[in-house]
Amino acid sequence: MDLKKRGKLLFLMVLLMIVGIYACGRQERNQQGDKYEVYYINYDETGIYPQEYVTETTDMDGVLSELLEQLGTVSEKLEYKAPLSDNVTLLDYTVAEEQLTLNFDENYRYLPATTEVLIRAAIVRTVTQIDGIQYVTFQIRTEPLTDAAGTVVGIMSPDLFIDNAGNEINTYEKVKLNLYLANEKGDGLKTVSRSVVYSSNISMERLVLEQLIAGPGEEDKAFPTINPSTKIISVNVKDGICYVDLDSTFLTQIYNVTADVTIYSITNSLAELSNINKVQLSINGDSTVSYKENTSLSTVFERNLELVE
Repeated sequence: MDLKKRGKLLFLMVLLMIVGIYACGRQERNQQGDKYEVYYINYDETGIYPQEYVTETTDMDGVLSELLEQLGTVSEKLEYKAPLSDNVTLLDYTVAEEQLTLNFDENYRYLPATTEVLIRAAIVRTVTQIDGIQYVTFQIRTEPLTDAAGTVVGIMSPDLFIDNAGNEINTYEKVKLNLYLANEKGDGLKTVSRSVVYSSNISMERLVLEQLIAGPGEEDKAFPTINPSTKIISVNVKDGICYVDLDSTFLTQIYNVTADVTIYSITNSLAELSNINKVQLSINGDSTVSYKENTSLSTVFERNLELVE
């Protein structure tokens, strides 16, 4: 065999080896799939943490099915728990125009607020890694999911659970608040302790107001004090005084509570924070208005425990 034929034969052998290696590589990739991070909740319920997972397939439907299954599987690390646990049942799901819609059973509605936020974060952060899924919506028996204030949660993206560039959901913190809500007659206050998961880019003062506006939970033996449609315009603290500016909806009281119960529900709850001694209320920037015609908001209110049962 001459030198030219040997060269051609050697070239063909090398080419076949390269093709074989490439084919094996593709076969191995198809068998192993791709790497994803599945997010789990820690048992203290203060954050979500990723665990690496390699899928068995690469097509979108297969990967989504696998990741949802992993979200309901106990983590190898015992300090983490699966978001889709026995208390959460996913009935079905659909994908359309890069949006995943998850439909849960009625039990999802009764999850504690802290747990529910972390479940949403874990699921959204996990499934939006899949090519072809950018957004997620939650439903309960085909009805849109609402938060504690009755507001529809709507479309979620992974950015919703990031405070600032580079900061993950772990920057969310869990805090115990002492709130003052109405008694059954509406003429006194009751102290309610509540654990809340909140984002570190939200001030504690605003968090307290949001919780008061949301009203009592099912486990609280108390009653609301503020019109739930009230909007917070601004809240600032200076020299121990918390300046709270609300919209005019606040003036429309739909509950059977006295003016003092509403005013000191806000004041006492905010005064539980170490940096606040007094509270100044205003409506659309105006503090000269009166609440229920007999309580001037120009007053700087201080803690009043005489109303507390």
